[in-house]
Amino acid sequence: MSRDRSFDVIVIGAGHAGIEAAWAAARLGCRVGLCTLSGATVAHMPCNPAIGGTAKGHLVREIDALGGLMGLAIDATGIQFKLLNRSRGPAVRSPRAQADKREYGRWMAAALRREPRIEWIIGRVGRLIVERGRIAGVGLEETDGGTPLRAGAVVVTAGTFLNGLIHLGPERRPAGRAGEPPSRLLAESLKALGLRWGRLKTGTPPRLDRGSIDFSRFDEARGDDPPVPFSFLTGRIDRPQIVCHHLHTTAAVHDLVRTHIAESPLYNGQITGIGPRYCPSLEDKVMRFPDRERHHVLLEPEGLASDEIYVNGYSMSLPAGVQEALIHALPGLERAVMRRPGYAVEYDFVQPTELSRTYETRAVAGLFLAGQVNGTSGYEEAAAQGILAGINAARRVREEDAFVLRRDEGYLGVLADDLTTRGCVEPYRMFTSRAEHRLHLRIDNADLRLTERGRAIGLVDDARWRRFEARRGRFERNMESVSRTRVKRDDGLRAPAAQLLRRPGTTLAELSASGALSLDLAPGEEATDCWSVETACKYSGYLERQRETIARWRRLESRRIPAGIRYEGMPGLSTEAVERLRVVRPETLGQASRIPGVTPAAVELIACRLSR
Repeated sequence: MSRDRSFDVIVIGAGHAGIEAAWAAARLGCRVGLCTLSGATVAHMPCNPAIGGTAKGHLVREIDALGGLMGLAIDATGIQFKLLNRSRGPAVRSPRAQADKREYGRWMAAALRREPRIEWIIGRVGRLIVERGRIAGVGLEETDGGTPLRAGAVVVTAGTFLNGLIHLGPERRPAGRAGEPPSRLLAESLKALGLRWGRLKTGTPPRLDRGSIDFSRFDEARGDDPPVPFSFLTGRIDRPQIVCHHLHTTAAVHDLVRTHIAESPLYNGQITGIGPRYCPSLEDKVMRFPDRERHHVLLEPEGLASDEIYVNGYSMSLPAGVQEALIHALPGLERAVMRRPGYAVEYDFVQPTELSRTYETRAVAGLFLAGQVNGTSGYEEAAAQGILAGINAARRVREEDAFVLRRDEGYLGVLADDLTTRGCVEPYRMFTSRAEHRLHLRIDNADLRLTERGRAIGLVDDARWRRFEARRGRFERNMESVSRTRVKRDDGLRAPAAQLLRRPGTTLAELSASGALSLDLAPGEEATDCWSVETACKYSGYLERQRETIARWRRLESRRIPAGIRYEGMPGLSTEAVERLRVVRPETLGQASRIPGVTPAAVELIACRLSR
C-alpha cells in the first residue's frame, strides 16, 4: 500500500474484542478498517476453546441482545453445552459451551467478510497518529511500508501482544502468543500518550495427542440434552456433541511440582506480571493450597476433527520436560503424548481508570481501548468491551451522544463501571457477585432489557427486531394470563396462578401441562418463555424491592459532575479521596461513591459543592 487510505473507524486486532468492535461500527454505517497480522487467526482461542461460564454467559447473552456476534458464533460451532448452576437461583444460572476451535474462528471470519463496510488490512500497526489532541489514524510498521491510515476513531484491541513475553521454564522469547510476534512499537506509541501502565500475566496448559489417550480409564463429563443456546435467535442446537473426561491430580503430581518449583518462572522471579487469582496455574494451586489433596482436571477436545486435547486445570510454565513428567504422573495419562507444552505470557496493559465508560481514553479523543489491554481476562469480557467500544467509536465519528449502559441495565454496564472506576491490580474476571442487581440481570431477560436499546441506536436489524417483538408480546400475554387465571389449590380453593407459583416446588410447566393454565409459547423458545414468566412471579417481591433500590440508585447516578471540577482544596476531602477522584474523574455522584477510598461523607461534600 503506497497511498493514504481513509476510514471512519480503524480496529486494531481481530480477537474477540476486535471482532465485536468492527462488527458494531460497520453495522452502524461506518467504513471500518480491520488491522490484523493474519486472516487465519481471527477469533483465535489460545487458551480454553470455550465460551461462557458463570457470569461470562450473562455477558454473551447481553452482547447477543444488543446485536453482537458471539452468541450466534458459539451456537453454530459449539460441541458441548451446559447450563451451569441449575440447582441454584435464576440469577446465577449461566450457559457455557465448548467450541470447535477451528470452526468457531472460520464462522467469525466469514461473518466479518460478509459485511461490505469492513475492509481487511493485513499488517502490524506501529504508531498512533494524534493531531491536536484527537486521533487521526494509525501508521503501519516500516516492514509494511509505514503506510498511514486515516480515521476518525481508532479501537485498540491488542490482547496480550503489547510487549508480550512468553515464558517456558528458563526460556523467554518475545511473542504475543505462541508463534506470533509482539507489538512493541504500538506499545511505545500508547505509552507516549502519558497513559498509566501495568504488567499482567496469563497462561495456558499443555495439549495432548488424542490418539495417545485411553479415555475408558476416566469418568465421562457429558453436556446437556437438549443444549441451551446462547443467542435469542437460535431455536435449537442440532450439531454433534462431544464428551469430556474428568480426572484429578495426585500426591505424586504435587511432589513433582514442589521438586521443580525453582524452575518455574512464576516462583523464581523471572515473571513480574500479576496473574489471575481466579484461574491459578498448577504451580499456584500446589504452593498456595498445600492442604488440598487433589485438584480437578478436565480433558476437553478442541474440535470434532481436532487431534488435540486441552488439559483444563493444568496451566503451567515449567520446562517442557517437567511438563511431560507431570502429564505422565496423572493416572490414566502414563502413555499420553504431549503435542505442545503450556506457557505463561506477560504483557503490558493500560490502567482502565484512564478511560471513560465508553472505553474512550481521556487523553486522546476518538481513541478507544478494549479487551486485555484494559486489564481483563477472558474472551467474553473482551467481546463485551469490544461491542461498546465499537458502538461508541461509530457514534464519536458521527458526532452522536455516547452510548453508556448503567450497572442496573446489564453486566456490560457493571464491567465498564468496575474497570473505569476501580481499575485493575490483577486480571479482571466477571462474577455474578460483582452485580448488586443480579436478580434483575438474568440471562433469560437479557433481550427484554437490552434489545430495545440496540434497536434505538441501529444495531438490531429488522429480523432480530421482529423476533424480539414477538417474544416480548408473548411475555406480556403470559404474565397477564398467570395473573388472571385462577387455579385450584390442594385445599380445593382457587387462587391466581401467579400466587401459586410463589410456592416452592410449583412450576409453570406443571400448571400448563395440567391444562389449568393456557400459555402462548413459541416452538423452540418454550424454555426461555417459561423461565422469564416463572421467575418474574416466583421472585416478584424480591424484584420489586430491587426496582426500588435501582430507583434510589439512579437518582444518585443522575447527578453529573462537571468534567473540569477541581477536588484539590475542596474543604473536608482527605488527601486520599482527592487523589482517587483526580485519577478516576467520575462522571456522576454514583460513580464517585464506588471509588475505593472515597467515603460517603466525601460524596456528600461533593454533592454540596454541586448544589451551590
